[in-house]
Amino acid sequence: MGSAGHLSSVLLLAFLLGLHHSSGFWIVNVVFPPPAKPKVPSNSTPPLIIVPGNLGNRLEAKIDKPTLVHWLCYKKTEKWFPLWIDLNMFIPIGVDCWIDNIRLAYNRTTRRSSNSPGVQVRVPGFGQTYSIEYLDYNRLAGYFYTMVEHLVNVGYIRNETVRGAPYDWRLAPNENAEYLAKLQNLVEEMYNQYQEPVYLLGHSMGCHYVLYFLNQQSQAWKDKYIRGFISLGAPWGGAVKVLRVLASGVNDGLSMISNLKIREEQRMVTTNAWMLPVEGIWPSDHVFISTPTFNYTTKDYQRFFKDIDNEEGWYMWEDTKNLTSDLHPPGVEVWCMYGMGLPTAVTNIYDEVFPNGDPVDFVYADGDGTVDRFSMSLCKRWVGKQEKPVHITEFRGLFHLDMVFHEKVLDQIQDILEGKSDTPTEVDVRTDTE
Repeated sequence: MGSAGHLSSVLLLAFLLGLHHSSGFWIVNVVFPPPAKPKVPSNSTPPLIIVPGNLGNRLEAKIDKPTLVHWLCYKKTEKWFPLWIDLNMFIPIGVDCWIDNIRLAYNRTTRRSSNSPGVQVRVPGFGQTYSIEYLDYNRLAGYFYTMVEHLVNVGYIRNETVRGAPYDWRLAPNENAEYLAKLQNLVEEMYNQYQEPVYLLGHSMGCHYVLYFLNQQSQAWKDKYIRGFISLGAPWGGAVKVLRVLASGVNDGLSMISNLKIREEQRMVTTNAWMLPVEGIWPSDHVFISTPTFNYTTKDYQRFFKDIDNEEGWYMWEDTKNLTSDLHPPGVEVWCMYGMGLPTAVTNIYDEVFPNGDPVDFVYADGDGTVDRFSMSLCKRWVGKQEKPVHITEFRGLFHLDMVFHEKVLDQIQDILEGKSDTPTEVDVRTDTE
């Protein structure tokens, strides 16, 4: 199903405005992201690679499909077209076409995922920043734009000293070996070019990707090539919201797409299973999903997937549950930064229509509005467990997605890159004082 220029822009703008005040699940809810303020150029611009979070970079597709879910869907394309963000997902029939294009097919025997039949998917712009700065061709859906622009203002050069490392965020790292090899090559290339070790910066799920990547490298390799790891809003112990996403779907307030419809796509990606709250880290009696007939804890995942009629999710969780759950120290200097001081759901309460209806109530704890503080603060476990220092900064009043463009976060990142390792333990973004 196609879309034309002006209408496409209008549809996308309407979609983004609808998301602007929602509490998105890793989804970018910034319309016309804030410009970076002018800064005094710095003489220190060590190489930096940015790894985005879930949904945090563009995907493109080319199709030659054997069957269609609707006669209005395109059957074949000669050129690559945007898959994320794809404007077709914002119209009633188009969302069916989009889901069929972006979905993964999971094979229980091989324990591997593949694209929908007749669909090729690629990640554009590896090593460049455009794919993570804006998620659409019209430059409306901003993500890392403000951060990259801030870095440029202090002397960085796009696609040279600051690079992006986008990936297929539908896949957990156990199915993304090619990406991990490309990331290693990019680190070594930048080191050789600038004769300086590289900083890695991740946001949200991207931090888990960075941790998994670093845990695969020898300490000698890390000592040579990596200067440090800057972590923003990482759900180190998993994210409670994933259970709601998998159970009843989350459309982030976009009324034109029902929760149950978007749930079809959300259940097909292995990264959602990977980001479930970690068994052995959360209290064994903590209830994440409460229904009139059963309360689900980390001990009940197999029953949870069966009860929501998504048994393939159980196999996906088994495949991914041990990738980063032990939180093995990364072996490099770490700056762990996250928001707090905002009510964040840690229990989803459903009535008898579970799982085919929205939660009717929530139990809240401290967090950044998306991920709870307990999960994000688990990086504190690395203090004293590795030779390299671990720095923790909590940003009071900062939402999950604001981590990538708030001025106080950007200023702290600049200080880190300039070699000022001493960072505050708490910053209140609601005031002008720290």
